[in-house]
Amino acid sequence: MDIATIIGLVLALSAVLGAIIAGGDILAFIDIPSVLVVCLGLIGATFIKWPIEVLQKISGYAMKAVFFAPADPKETIESIGQLAETARRESVFALEKVPIEDPFLKKAMTLAADNRPPEVISAILQLEIDAMEERHKVGVDVFDGMAVDSPAFGMIGTLIGLVIMLGNLSDQAAIGPAMAIALLTTFYGACIANIFANPIKNKIAFRSKLEVAKMNIIIAGTLGIVAGENPRLIKEKLSAFLPPAEREKEEVEE
Repeated sequence: MDIATIIGLVLALSAVLGAIIAGGDILAFIDIPSVLVVCLGLIGATFIKWPIEVLQKISGYAMKAVFFAPADPKETIESIGQLAETARRESVFALEKVPIEDPFLKKAMTLAADNRPPEVISAILQLEIDAMEERHKVGVDVFDGMAVDSPAFGMIGTLIGLVIMLGNLSDQAAIGPAMAIALLTTFYGACIANIFANPIKNKIAFRSKLEVAKMNIIIAGTLGIVAGENPRLIKEKLSAFLPPAEREKEEVEE
């Protein structure tokens, strides 16, 4: 679980609700017509933009911002080092029998054990990375669209409220509800965009980059194993993927 996402949501919602409660009655910020304009409009626009097979996965995309096993590059490098030791001690063909949980690493070792040429291994694994990036990009684009559309429908609600208000200036009782729609729809749209849609979009994109970095480590390590390089040399080369502080810490530990 990504605790940072939970903390962020709690802090953002607490800031908004705290300001509302401190400034007045929370019921004044609840307006059903405004909610309908923003929420139903956002849902409708999302349905128009995306096919149903993508819409069925929206909850899954959102859950990736909360429930996600972070890729640990140091652990990946260590695993590749152990596999390189096995290949050096026995043979590259022994890699196929080693139990490996990570599907991408398992596929890489299987290709190595099949004695495929390095360029073929690299091309096949790169296709896997490209396909994964495209899948993740869909999730990013869905929430990016929501971040754009929710303030837009907030503005539409504002225009509706202003039109109603200007058309009923003689009716004092209608001015208040019209102003509520005019202001609260903008408020709702801004909250949806900046508390939910934009942060989730950024978190999905960041997690995707970490996953790609992990896969690139696996490709580089696999090519080193196929080339028969020393396991220690392979680990030293792969440490280039780590931040300088992490590299120094690892060297001290060794």
